[in-house]
Amino acid sequence: MTANYSTLPSTLEPQAFGRVGVLYGGKSAEREVSLKSGAAVIDALTRAGVDVVAIDVGDDLLARLQHEKLDRAFIILHGRGGEDGSMQGLLECLGIPYTGSGILASALAMDKLRTKQVWKSLGIPTPHHAVLASEQDCISAGAELGFPLIVKPAHEGSSIGMAKVSNVDELIVAWKDAATYDSQVLVEQWIHGPEFTIAVLRGQVLPPIALGTPHTFYDYDAKYVANDTQYRIPCGLDAAKEQELIELTARACDAIGIAGWGRLDVMQDEQGNFWPLEVNTAPGMTDHSLVPMAARAAGLDFQQLVLAILAASVEARG
Repeated sequence: MTANYSTLPSTLEPQAFGRVGVLYGGKSAEREVSLKSGAAVIDALTRAGVDVVAIDVGDDLLARLQHEKLDRAFIILHGRGGEDGSMQGLLECLGIPYTGSGILASALAMDKLRTKQVWKSLGIPTPHHAVLASEQDCISAGAELGFPLIVKPAHEGSSIGMAKVSNVDELIVAWKDAATYDSQVLVEQWIHGPEFTIAVLRGQVLPPIALGTPHTFYDYDAKYVANDTQYRIPCGLDAAKEQELIELTARACDAIGIAGWGRLDVMQDEQGNFWPLEVNTAPGMTDHSLVPMAARAAGLDFQQLVLAILAASVEARG
């Protein structure tokens, strides 16, 4: 991956994309965010002159896909059912090219535990963690990892079900809450320091964004509701550390097989070390979203960004 932003905008004419189905909404816990993202993408493609079919994904999806005779699909579903490889598999079976990563990369990135296992096997740093399935697991994890810790459902996004905890009692409560969203729950060491998010687009790493929030962490409210979340571009790192972060992002995304576009979340500890947390393969595209923000810093407006993501589906799958 490189940082030559001049090659990012799509040079394809709108008619080259054919009939494009925008898949959004869905049934995951992130449905409301996906509806907003989808509306923004539909508007941008329509204004660009692309032939768009809006498909709020429901039980009639297969019939809709067969009826609409799509040339390609723009996947802007967030969470399970859209980012986890299942939608990608369906589209592969139907022979419909689509945006973003393929089946394996989507499934890996949606599974926080498997992502961490792949990174660790390749020497890519990621916070120490444990899997929680009982109160005894909580007690053991607290003793092994120390406090504070952060609890996460393994297969959710948008910080849904996440909580920072300071003792075993809080950990047990947070585990039980996270387990209502997912049968698999992770707990990670809390990294003290700034958070960064880095978008990738068509094989290139976009300018990193430093995040700041008065909340305990960058939670759902800070991402989509609050007006006091801070975003810094340039991110405030010196040139050497920013380059280190860009190179780490490329390694972490390549390890999972990310294609087309995506976004990596990273913490920096008090010693200056970077710790990748997770990858999003269909990040938000709302007015609070980070990929459009990074794209603007690289010289792309929202419409150019959407067309560049769509163009990658042509390059990857013909």
